[in-house]
Amino acid sequence: MTTSHPRRQQLTAADLAPLARAAVGGHRALLAATRLTGGTSKGVYRLAFDDGSTAIAYVWSPQEDYWAPPAADGAGSRSGAAGLARFRSAHARLTGLGVRVPRLLLADDDGAHLPVAAAVVEDVTGGTLEDALRENPAGGRAALERLAGMLAVMRAAGEERGPVPGGPGVRAVADRAVRDIDEVSARDRRVREARDRLTERVRELRDTVRPRSARSLIHGELGPDHVLLTEDGEPVLIDVEGLEYADVEREHVFLDLRFGPWYDALRAPGLDEARLEFYRLAMHLSLVAGPLRLLDGDFPDPAPMREIAESNLRRALELAGCAGTVPRP
Repeated sequence: MTTSHPRRQQLTAADLAPLARAAVGGHRALLAATRLTGGTSKGVYRLAFDDGSTAIAYVWSPQEDYWAPPAADGAGSRSGAAGLARFRSAHARLTGLGVRVPRLLLADDDGAHLPVAAAVVEDVTGGTLEDALRENPAGGRAALERLAGMLAVMRAAGEERGPVPGGPGVRAVADRAVRDIDEVSARDRRVREARDRLTERVRELRDTVRPRSARSLIHGELGPDHVLLTEDGEPVLIDVEGLEYADVEREHVFLDLRFGPWYDALRAPGLDEARLEFYRLAMHLSLVAGPLRLLDGDFPDPAPMREIAESNLRRALELAGCAGTVPRP
């Protein structure tokens, strides 16, 4: 199902000039602002100045959020403020741990320089870890090992709570997975025919998870494209708004998926196999429902989202033991 939406308006250099001036001072003039591709919930713009320097602007705006249709001017400012608040909290927490994130130059909490929530951060110019692993395996491997050290610091920065059945977040994740099954079953015949088995398998796996009180600090969506490199190869985490305390296995099923053959360098000791199995199925279901939800709107590059949804749907059916019993579409 595709819904018609008003065309989204990207910001211009003139729009962003007051924000840029407040971030770097009046001695540098903004020459250009280029929206970078890939974001779904905030706009990311590279700001180019007349002295050759650059910075990055993050903009939380209804026009930049592809999870919802564009709203009228001013609508959605509360959710934008929440996005900035999550970013600032995550940035402070990681910086305090010594985990490298882009330096924060300005956070516009009150809309003084744009009518929506925004921040300006340093432009980390060494490319992504994904590119380094593909184009410079030796350098990429060194950065990967440094990233493993950062993840160990985050893993150690946990919270202790009283034991609950399954541990923190397990039941909430299971409930979300069942809702994802229900949502996708209305869109795809394969899931509709496997709905009962998928739901049963989520609950079976949930019930195998033993109580745990400790939680780790996790990024939540850490792929090699969410790690930038400085010129000397230091990893820098971006898109940190999803930072939370949760089971470390929840992070590692995503790391395994996204890093593939390079995951072994990031593997943590002592991971709980029952949790890994549970979170893996829940993750694949989420990676079906989420992209399909985006495709209901006006996301500008739908083909990769269809591919993500399809590959994860097949994997979820396999994990539930029903891939061979459900006909192809």
